[in-house]
Amino acid sequence: MDRRFRMRTLATMATLACLTYAGCCESALAQEVAPALPSAAENTPAPQQPKPQDRRIAKMIASLMPKYHISAAELDDKMSERALDLYLERFDPLKLYFYQSDIDQFQSYRDQIDDMVKAGDLSLAYSIFNRFTQRVDERVATALKLLDSDLDFTKDEYIVVDPEAASYAKTPQEAEERWRRQIKYALLDLRDDDTVGDEARDLLRRRYQRYARRFKTYDNDDLLEAYLSSVTSAYDPHSSYMSPSTFEDFNISMRLKLQGIGAALREKDGNTVVMQIIPGGAADSDKRLKPDDVIVSVGQGDAGPMVDIVEMPLQDVVGMIRGNAGTIVRLGVKVGGKGAMEVYQITRAEVELEQSAARGKVLEHAMPDGTVRKVGFINLPSFYMDMDAARRGGTDFRSSTRDVRNILMDFKAQGVEGVVIDLSRNGGGSLTEAINLTGLFINRGPVVQVKDSEGQIQQYNDEEVGTVWSGPLVVQTSKFSASASEIFAGAIKDYNRGIIVGDPATHGKGTVQTLMDLGERLFLTQRANYGALKVTLQQFYLPDGESTQRDGVAADIVLPSLTQKMDVAEGDLKYALATDRINGARHDIYNLVPSDLLTELRQNSEQRVKSNKEFVDLMRRVQLFVKQKDEETVPLEETAFMKRRDELDAQKEEEKEEIEQENDKQVFRDTFYNREVINIAGDYIEGLRRQKLVQAN
Repeated sequence: MDRRFRMRTLATMATLACLTYAGCCESALAQEVAPALPSAAENTPAPQQPKPQDRRIAKMIASLMPKYHISAAELDDKMSERALDLYLERFDPLKLYFYQSDIDQFQSYRDQIDDMVKAGDLSLAYSIFNRFTQRVDERVATALKLLDSDLDFTKDEYIVVDPEAASYAKTPQEAEERWRRQIKYALLDLRDDDTVGDEARDLLRRRYQRYARRFKTYDNDDLLEAYLSSVTSAYDPHSSYMSPSTFEDFNISMRLKLQGIGAALREKDGNTVVMQIIPGGAADSDKRLKPDDVIVSVGQGDAGPMVDIVEMPLQDVVGMIRGNAGTIVRLGVKVGGKGAMEVYQITRAEVELEQSAARGKVLEHAMPDGTVRKVGFINLPSFYMDMDAARRGGTDFRSSTRDVRNILMDFKAQGVEGVVIDLSRNGGGSLTEAINLTGLFINRGPVVQVKDSEGQIQQYNDEEVGTVWSGPLVVQTSKFSASASEIFAGAIKDYNRGIIVGDPATHGKGTVQTLMDLGERLFLTQRANYGALKVTLQQFYLPDGESTQRDGVAADIVLPSLTQKMDVAEGDLKYALATDRINGARHDIYNLVPSDLLTELRQNSEQRVKSNKEFVDLMRRVQLFVKQKDEETVPLEETAFMKRRDELDAQKEEEKEEIEQENDKQVFRDTFYNREVINIAGDYIEGLRRQKLVQAN
């Protein structure tokens, strides 16, 4: 790989002003049926043939993945098995449609997908899809019949809600029984939102019919994207294929100044799930919408009808949520995907830089002996840089490093004795900024190492001599601290420059992706649109050689939280790359995290947490959350169902009160959690002073 290409891939592109969607949208398309599998039902549209271009694209993907992917792994039988599982899961994640006999037939191809894709043979993709659309028609017919029947909500029975615990139906009778329970669950769920009787049944009829119709509109591009993304995602969850039509839409969106709520969404099990809240966006300012929330309906303006979006294609949902700045969108949200629906009214907006920029505040913290310590608190939602101004060669462009430097200088002028940098909501950003900002706290030296698929390692250093802040430093992190945040926190930890406080570990996103225009690679021009391959081709490593991938950066002091129990980290994704290590780079070691002091800080924090009523209540809610998250079944007897739902709703009300108490304009949110972070910072300042390891800045 030439150096220009390798360097180009380090550039970070970020679209902050619009609502985006991630992953491959579920779309579909038909093709020839493999002779070994029976044809689809007569009411299924005649399958299309793959275009010659589609076969050529498949061959390109088979060639490029082993060459450029960081693992350098061959497209072999192991990847073939993964690809089949992912492709089946893409269409039937809850195992509601296929029969076990269908799966048994498909399994005979487990070790053949690699060879088929290398040969440009896409027949299996269409065979599985045609069988799926046949089963969808059958199941929807069953569902519509069941919706016309009487259902007993006093019967003591359960529904399996954990896909891992579910199994495919073996007979039509078993399939009908699964759907009878599925409909009871859906009706109980709607009843909790005051949608009952004919209204609820009509809503479900429309939902199931819409689901069946969506697959009638699949085209070749949709199915090609679904199938080849299953192949690429067998390598890791961030590698995917973008079909020609999706790639064209992507290029248009990158040129336009789109506006929305500032959230990244993905489709999971037929639901629209929030992946990330963009700092400075409308949803971030509103504070209610959170990662892992499920959006179930969308309304326009103050009074537009709420449209049910369950089982709606993700790109259609995104189109409904996007809109001009200043207009209103209403979202029907299930917090964490559970409980009753709540309606959030959000005014669309562009991301405001001032809201996503670093902000600081000086806090006066009273120690147990009455001493008052000044602690500087910096809220840093992202690692940002004005790319256009930087490219024009400006010397005074806006960046996170410049802003934090100015805040630190102001802190020093006010006599601050310690600094806390809050990265708990920081999902990353510019790699250059992560390196430069680290340089404000270390003299000079390596900050991050990057390895490519050829095993070549490049080291990126802070080259500027001197520091802006040499005193006590606390870095606050969470499971949502990702990418550039992990590089900064990991470097601070490796240098023993400060302590990390928060969730047990950060997100664990330690890889770099690049987008390859396949038409450009094939013809050396952009005259043909063959779509694009997003491939993971580099991995981050900290100065000591550990990768941030999957395991993230461990906290020195762990505080209880709900976020640490959410399945939102890199390690929760299927086939996430494992962590590994390379040789460490030589660097300075600061004597600012003595082991005896760290032990003392942990013990002091544990004692405060145990005696704090708000933390005790939080731990109770965490236990309830874990219990409900780990449930494999849900009761369908109405009283038991509603009792479980009441527990969920009570917990959500408590969390809602906490959110409403937060003032969006505040740099420091005065919560019991953040107060404990400041308590730790105060103890840290005191301990370092006692050991004469720091002096006043």
